[in-house]
Amino acid sequence: MRELFAALPADYRAAIFVVVHVAPETPSVLPAILDRLSALPVSVAKAGAPVRPGTAMIAPPDMHLVLDRDRVRLVNGPRENRHRPSIDVLFRSAAVAYGSRVTGVVLSGMKDDGAAGLWAIKRRGGAAVVQEPSDAEYPEMPRSAMDLVDVDACVPARDLASTLIRMAADSTAKPNEAAPASIEAEARMIEQNDSSMAELDALGQRVPLTCPECGGALWEIHEGGPRFRCHTGHAYSLATLADEQSMQVEAALWAALRRLEESERVAQRMASYARIRGNASLAAYHTDIATGTAAHAATLRQLLGDNVAPRERNVADD
Repeated sequence: MRELFAALPADYRAAIFVVVHVAPETPSVLPAILDRLSALPVSVAKAGAPVRPGTAMIAPPDMHLVLDRDRVRLVNGPRENRHRPSIDVLFRSAAVAYGSRVTGVVLSGMKDDGAAGLWAIKRRGGAAVVQEPSDAEYPEMPRSAMDLVDVDACVPARDLASTLIRMAADSTAKPNEAAPASIEAEARMIEQNDSSMAELDALGQRVPLTCPECGGALWEIHEGGPRFRCHTGHAYSLATLADEQSMQVEAALWAALRRLEESERVAQRMASYARIRGNASLAAYHTDIATGTAAHAATLRQLLGDNVAPRERNVADD
């Protein structure tokens, strides 16, 4: 980001909007950092701010950045791909509002947020640019975008600015057509927080899976996917849904382990109390329960240990 913004000229002919995944409670210092480096004015996005060429706005933490009719809106809607702000939300709203005038850029990052939104931009006649994966510290996001979209440019960070300057100067943009109903519907869902089942039935097919965040039913969408949405508004790519399910399974297993260990301790107390009262048969009964519970806990702890090791290896490989 620093390299890109430092190379953009003051007369850059497009407006820039940036989403970076940050923790909700973390104040973002990125606008101040980039503003010191850039010839363009860089600021935190403000609700109602006009869209103007030659300016740059950064999405604030924990708010979706949405473009609508030459104005910026900030929406505290449901997370997409576990993120708020989400790149897909920004890209999709830009595609609806500006059609072929949009260039979407996906830089270094983990997982695949941005891929479905970039598909929407291309579907509306816009352009798609990704950072060369071998040049990215985290190549997964650019690779995911390239797997889904026929990109117009794949360049290292040092060439991003010149690529965007050339695209902004290109006056051969295609005429805008009406946005497909499916893209408009998904763009609306980030604010409704209660998508109708009829809308979701029109977008995809209900599947026997539940939303990891709210427990609602999920619909599978194949456009720009495969992806999943619940009627509350949460959205997941297939990879993100798999990760979220894996995390919840692990959390449930740790909770089960805690319950088993607590049950073992209670059974041991029951056996001790029975021995004090001279009831040998009852003491033996509770001792057997404690022994069996301890064996189940040991098996579960071993399973959890085996589950963590491959994940650590995968991270190291990446």
